Amino acid sequence: MGRDWQLGLYEKALPPNLSWEKKLKTAGELGFDFVEISIDETDEKLARLSMTQQERKELVEMMVNTEVPIRTMCLSGHRKYPLGSSNPLTEARSLEIMDKALQLAVDLGIRIIQIAGYDVYYEESTEKTVARFAKNLQKVVNMAATYGVLLGFETMETPFMNSVTKAMAYVRKINSPYLHVYPDLGNVTNAMVASGGSVLQDLSNGTGSLVAMHLKETNPGVFRDMDFGTGHVNFSEGITGAWCQGVRRFTLECWYHGEQDWMERLAAARNRFAQELDSQIKKEF
Repeated sequence: MGRDWQLGLYEKALPPNLSWEKKLKTAGELGFDFVEISIDETDEKLARLSMTQQERKELVEMMVNTEVPIRTMCLSGHRKYPLGSSNPLTEARSLEIMDKALQLAVDLGIRIIQIAGYDVYYEESTEKTVARFAKNLQKVVNMAATYGVLLGFETMETPFMNSVTKAMAYVRKINSPYLHVYPDLGNVTNAMVASGGSVLQDLSNGTGSLVAMHLKETNPGVFRDMDFGTGHVNFSEGITGAWCQGVRRFTLECWYHGEQDWMERLAAARNRFAQELDSQIKKEF
């Protein structure tokens, strides 16, 4: 049996020119337990949903050879093709993306797909887009149930779903064992600071439905591209809050921007959070 926790690395923390084999090997050398694959709104990433069976097989073999699996997927492609879109073609594309993402998850052995908490992003949110989002959410959860893959809402940077509390409204509405919350601690922190709320209380509102957590640094109004330790996120508090609810899978979310010392930065962040996670175990005894 391995450790009592798993710490993964978001794919975009690594240089994009690395091959998949090199990404997996590097993540393992840095001490990470798994890699989170990105399926964002770019044509390059969305094309992964159409990987051939041979390409999927080769990627699985790389995971076996490097001993570093891909076990979660960040599906942010719905930002461009949202479930609540007023455009019927975009709406149809959103459902196609979800179906293909689930197929890819099954073939690669991915357990959790993090889905974006947007009704729409590039168009105005209305009662109709919200209603359409809810209708199509039921469809994608039914798909996930068929494939046997868990979905977890990401808490976003927009007011529509920037907290666990807001995500749970849809989790309870759908009421399926295949829909949960995969919160972004940085985004939750920003939402709670803006509203005067409590991060711990917000996390506790998701009791029984938190499947993993993104560890990301933020500041008020700044939601990405920050170095750990330069923002206002209380990682110790957030990790403790998630841990007490049974969360044992965490993903370090940060981005590569050409830094020469990127490996040293990732190693330092990994060691910092590994110590934090180990401290949770000590608190239990």
